[in-house]
Amino acid sequence: MSFYIGLLHYPVYNKGGEIIASAITNLDLHDLARLAKTYGARRFYVINPLTDQQDLAKRICQHWVSGYGALYNKDRQEAMSLISVVPTLEACIAEIKDNEGEIPILMATDAGKDKGKRVNYSLAREIVASVRLVMILFGTGWGIAKELIRKADYCLDPIIGVSHYNHLSVRTAAAITLDRLFSPSAKPQKDS
Repeated sequence: MSFYIGLLHYPVYNKGGEIIASAITNLDLHDLARLAKTYGARRFYVINPLTDQQDLAKRICQHWVSGYGALYNKDRQEAMSLISVVPTLEACIAEIKDNEGEIPILMATDAGKDKGKRVNYSLAREIVASVRLVMILFGTGWGIAKELIRKADYCLDPIIGVSHYNHLSVRTAAAITLDRLFSPSAKPQKDS
């Protein structure tokens, strides 16, 4: 089984519920690349249609993959080399299809309460173990637009804490998600 992760910057919601393209952050690139490397993702896609944002991400990656950062920190170079910057989810899926010969199962994440095609983590682990290719999509801003969530093959149950507060950073949510799905020590979750 091979898997990919994607960080979607469009279409996502802003605080007011409007669809926007969110900005790329340096911290997301570094932490999600390290996470992808740690859990064995084949690639980490940064999906943003804005050319200035794409250029920013590419400059950051270049520094760590082939610039001074590559000499300074080989571990970071190894992780950052997993990043591909693409303008759309469709371009991401097309690139995966070109490389793998098939379209991956798309598993989206969403902190919302819409039930849709929700799967709990126990079932998601079974799905991931039974297919050859999976793309796990994380959103920025205030979450992935609902029309895109509905197009996904599956949507993972939200990560629920112990208080009413439910606004994890994408880096934190991605780490919890990948650990629940791929860690050999992860025990089946008692999901609803």
